[in-house]
Amino acid sequence: MKRVTLAAVSLLASASALTACSGSEDAPASSSAPKAKPVTPAQRLAKVMVTKDDLPGYNVSEPEAQYAFAKSADEVTVDKPGCTPLAYAMNQLPLGEPQADLTRSAVAGYGKATTSITLASYEPPAKAESVLAGLAKAVSQCSDGFTAKAGKNTTAYDSVTAEKGTTTGAVAFRSTMTFQGVTHTLHTEAVRHGDVLAVYFSVNGFAIADSTRPSDAKTPANIVKAQNAKLG
Repeated sequence: MKRVTLAAVSLLASASALTACSGSEDAPASSSAPKAKPVTPAQRLAKVMVTKDDLPGYNVSEPEAQYAFAKSADEVTVDKPGCTPLAYAMNQLPLGEPQADLTRSAVAGYGKATTSITLASYEPPAKAESVLAGLAKAVSQCSDGFTAKAGKNTTAYDSVTAEKGTTTGAVAFRSTMTFQGVTHTLHTEAVRHGDVLAVYFSVNGFAIADSTRPSDAKTPANIVKAQNAKLG
């Protein structure tokens, strides 16, 4: 997408006027100004992704690869194929086939729940709408839970329940999992902005690792609000 600012247009107009006034009649026509390189989908997502400046009190960073459930969607298998979009959404993997995707993790301090934010852009924009609809369908079909595997990693989700999101038009759901006899509740929310889909997933990994206390990692509304504001 090419953008030309008003200032740039004014400068080009002024330069053309000066050339016309000072040059001779025999002067060759000036060459056209170099065109700006189009912004790539990946560059666009990097520009609109929230940073710590947008979320005071939070540390926003790239997720650590060593803790990833899977490096790519191709590595994931689900015992109930219809639940695959849910497995992707809860493991920082983009849904469908986007042009580009980017993930960041936001946490308010040690021991607190972590919210991952995954942005993905689609072409044409209708794909984003279709992907969101597919996620909503999976929520309705997977109430009894499912199991996802990737290499040596396995996660069994006991239940999936639709819930009201923090923003209008969101597809939101909570899921539960049991680890060493302790139940943990995870929350996911997906919101579409034109051709971009933003997926938020909240989990308290510290509580799960502790293995002694249950957790309910609700998605902070201020994170969703901050990211939605940058997406417009």
